[in-house]
Amino acid sequence: MPTNPLLETHTLPPFDDIHAEHVEPAISQLIDESRDAIEELARQAQETAPTWENFAAPLEAVSDRLAQAWAPVSHLNSTMNTPELRHAYQACLPKLSAFSTWVCQHAGLFHAWKALKDGPAWNSLSAEQRRTVDNNLRDFRLSGVALPEAQKTRYGEIQARLSELSNRYSNNVLDATQAWYKDIHDAEQLAGVPQSALETLKATADAKGVEGYRITLDFPCFFPVMSYADSRELRQEVYTALVTRASDQGPNAGEFDNAPVMEEILALRHELAGLLGFDTYADLSLATKMADSSEQVLAFLNDLANHAVPQAQTEFSELENFAQSELGFDKLCPWDIAYASEKLREARHAISEEQLRPYFPAPRVIDGLFKVVERLYGLRFVENTRVPRYHEDVRYFEIIENDAPIAGFYLDLYAREGKQGGAWMGGCRVRRQTDNGLQLPVAFLTCNFTPPVGEQPALLTHDEVITLFHEFGHGLHHMLTKQEIAEISGINGVAWDAVELPSQFMENFCWEREGLDLIAGHVETGEGLPDELLARLQGAKNFQSAMGMVRQLEFSLFDLRLHVEHSAPGADDIQALLDDVRMRVAVVPQASFNRFQNGFGHIFAGGYAAGYYSYKWAEVLSADAWSAFEEAGTFDAATGQRFRREILEQGGSRDAAELFKAFRGREPSIKPLLRHSGIQAA
Repeated sequence: MPTNPLLETHTLPPFDDIHAEHVEPAISQLIDESRDAIEELARQAQETAPTWENFAAPLEAVSDRLAQAWAPVSHLNSTMNTPELRHAYQACLPKLSAFSTWVCQHAGLFHAWKALKDGPAWNSLSAEQRRTVDNNLRDFRLSGVALPEAQKTRYGEIQARLSELSNRYSNNVLDATQAWYKDIHDAEQLAGVPQSALETLKATADAKGVEGYRITLDFPCFFPVMSYADSRELRQEVYTALVTRASDQGPNAGEFDNAPVMEEILALRHELAGLLGFDTYADLSLATKMADSSEQVLAFLNDLANHAVPQAQTEFSELENFAQSELGFDKLCPWDIAYASEKLREARHAISEEQLRPYFPAPRVIDGLFKVVERLYGLRFVENTRVPRYHEDVRYFEIIENDAPIAGFYLDLYAREGKQGGAWMGGCRVRRQTDNGLQLPVAFLTCNFTPPVGEQPALLTHDEVITLFHEFGHGLHHMLTKQEIAEISGINGVAWDAVELPSQFMENFCWEREGLDLIAGHVETGEGLPDELLARLQGAKNFQSAMGMVRQLEFSLFDLRLHVEHSAPGADDIQALLDDVRMRVAVVPQASFNRFQNGFGHIFAGGYAAGYYSYKWAEVLSADAWSAFEEAGTFDAATGQRFRREILEQGGSRDAAELFKAFRGREPSIKPLLRHSGIQAA
C-alpha cells in the first residue's frame, strides 16, 4: 500500500512527494489519532496527579504532529494554489475547526491543567512552564469550556462556520484578483511606465501566450501603472478593477462578492463574544492582547490622529496644488494620487523608486540582509540546496551559530500565478524539546516581488527591500527563540499588538548608511549608494508621512469600531461606518465605488480582527527600541545582544510590556515614533 508522506516523520516537509490526494486522508487520520491520544491523557490525569512530564509534554507532542502535517498543506494552498489542492484544503477546514473546538472545550483537559496548577507539581515547574499552564487555563475559558452543553455546541458551530467563511473570503479575493487583466498591444498606451515594469508586463503576457503587455492586479503589475502611466484613462481603469475586487461594483460586479460573507462573519463574531460573556467582539479580541480595553485603543488611535491629521491635510493640499499647477489636473482623482505623488516626490527630492532599483539587485539585498543579522547577533547563513522545495524559485537556508545550525527558513520572493498576494512569515516547525532532542525552528518567508526577467537578477524597489526586512524580522522572532515549549516559542504566545515589534525594528536598517552599505550595490558596477542619492532617499523618507499615517489610522479605526459598534451589520452599515471614519481622519478622496473592505483580508481572513491597531501600537515599541541603537550605534554589539536576549529569545514566555521594559529600561514613549515619522504637530 502506498505511503502517505504527511503521515511520516520528517525533519522538513517532503515537498517533492506531497500531492493533493494525500491531504484529506492524512489530516482525517491524524485528527482521529489525536482524539484517542487526548482522551487517554485526560483519563490518566484523573487517576494520577498530572505533571509536566506525564501530561503537558505528551499533549504538546500530539499537537505538534498534526501541526507539522498541516503547515506544508496550508503553505502550499497559499503559494501553489490549484483546484485540486484548494478542494482538499477546504475539505479539511471543517474537520480541523471541529477538532480545535473539541480540544478547547474538553472538560477533562481543562481539569487536568487546573489540577497541574493546584497540585504538588506546580512548585517544581519553571517560570516558562507556569506561563504555559496559565495561558492554557485562560484559553480554555475563552473557548467556552464552562458553557452549558447547548451553548458549547453553538460555539463549535460558529467556529466551524467562521473558518469556512474566512477561507471563502480569501478565495473570493484571489479569484477576483486573477479574473481581471488587460492586454495592451500598443506600447504608447503605457507611456511613462519604466522599462523594468514594461519587461514584467511583457513577461506576464508571454507566460499566457499573448502578444504585447498584460496588466494584472498582482502588485508588480498594477503598482507601476498606477504610479507612472501617463494615461489617466488607463489608471482609472486599473484603479477601478483594483478597489472593486470581490464586490458588487466594477468589471466583475457581483461575481465574487464578499459583502454577504463579511456580514455573516461580523454577526457570528458578535454572537461568539456574547456566548463567552463579552459585550463586543473587540473585548474578546483584546483579552489576550497588550492593550487593556477598546477605550484605551481608541484613545491611542485618536491621539495619533490629533497629531497627524493637520499635517496630512497640509500634505494633501500641497499635492493638489502641484497637480493643478504642474500636471494640469483640474481635479485630483483617486486614480491620480499615486501618479501625482511620485511626480511630486521626484520634483521635491529628485528621487524615484526606479532610480533606486539598480542599486537593489535581489542577490545583493539578500546577502546584505544576512550581513546585517551577522553583525547584530554573530550568526551565519548557509544555503542548503539538497532540501526538497515546492517551486524552483524557492531557496532554503540554515542559520549557523558556533558551527551548528540553530534554525532554517524557506525564502520565496517572487509573484506568480496561484500565489496569494502580499508578504508574510509562517511557521513550518516550532522550536521545542522532544523525546528525541531539540526540534529546531523553521520558517516560511514569502513575498511577491517582481521576478527576474531574462538574464538580469530581479531589481527590487526600496519599498520591497523594506518589506523583505520586515518579514525577516518576524522570521528572526520565530527562529532565534530560546524557548523549548511550543506554545510560548517564537511568536507563539506573544501578544498580537506586540508581535510587529521585531519586524518593524528591522526596517530601520534600510534607511541608515551603515545598513545600506551592506544592502545596496549597483547591478552593473557593484557601487554602493552614492552620498547624494542617500541624502535624497533620507530626505524623502517622511514624504507624505502624515498621509501614510492617517491611512493606517483609517484602517485601524474602521476595524476596531466595526467590532465595537456593530452587532449584525449589513453591507450598507459597513460602508457607512467606513465613510464616517474617513470623515474623521482621511484626507485623500475616495471613489464612490471603492469597496476596500471587500478585500481587507487582514481582518476578515487573517488574525487582525479588532487588532489592526497592532501595527501602530507595535510601531511605538519598535521606534523606541530603535532609538536605543541611535543612542549606542547602529551595530552596537551590546545593544544588539540585549535586544536578542530580552525580545527575540523570550518568545511568549513573559508579558510583552515586561520584555520591552527589560530591554529599554523604561516604559515605551510615543515621541520616537512621531520623530521618526516626521510628524511635527505637538
